[in-house]
Amino acid sequence: MKKLLTVLWLLLASATWAGEVEDADAAYKKKDYATAIQKYRAAGIKGIASAQFNLGFMYSEGQGVVQDYVEAVKWYKLAAAQGDASAQLNLGEMYYNGQGVVQDYAEAVKWYKLAAAQGDAQGQSNLGFMYSKGQGVVQDYAEAVKWYKLAAAQGDAQGQSNLGFMYSKGQGVVQDYAEAVKWYKLAAAQGIAQGQSNLGVMYYTGQGVVQDYLRAHMWWNLAAVSGDKSSVKNRDIVAAKMTAQQIAEAQKLARECQARKFKNCD
Repeated sequence: MKKLLTVLWLLLASATWAGEVEDADAAYKKKDYATAIQKYRAAGIKGIASAQFNLGFMYSEGQGVVQDYVEAVKWYKLAAAQGDASAQLNLGEMYYNGQGVVQDYAEAVKWYKLAAAQGDAQGQSNLGFMYSKGQGVVQDYAEAVKWYKLAAAQGDAQGQSNLGFMYSKGQGVVQDYAEAVKWYKLAAAQGIAQGQSNLGVMYYTGQGVVQDYLRAHMWWNLAAVSGDKSSVKNRDIVAAKMTAQQIAEAQKLARECQARKFKNCD
């Protein structure tokens, strides 16, 4: 009987803690960050991983509290130790950027691997990046492609863009411009400036697609809106090879593409 009472108490306690997290979530959605912090902290102290993660995020962003990377890391570590994939990902980011901790690529890789192993798409993409650059691990293009593919298959835009780059350069895979264009298009359609910029390059050079200065100008123009400096320069380079009428048409295409939120632009 005593064991049953203990289990009952745990069930009641879990329900209470879950209620605290739900209240905190509701406060956060209303942008009542002070209340959210208070309730997440109460649940986090009791060991609720989701509350610990959210508390870490709010400290990292300075929402309802003074921005404090050290405190963010503290809460991310608690949640990550319980297997929270989002906390593992963000803890990896903190180590990668040296925020609240000494910058440590190997430690970043450790946490990215744990998040990636749970199917976290951004963790997979970040892990692919570490392998492609040789940061915290021995550089391994084939391993990078493996993780980029997993992330890209889940719709991760950065993973798609980076996978396109690997195909365009023949790193870890047989060089395949058509395959590169495929992945750049998917990333570009999600508004990733890097994907849009690289797609512009493919249209300009005619690699994997029929050469098309209008499309090159369009994609570089769109990437430039996001602040991609190379796209500003490239847009001006291709414009020098176009007539005024062609430039006007390319600009029209860019406006229409932007209005469609980058969907069905090719």
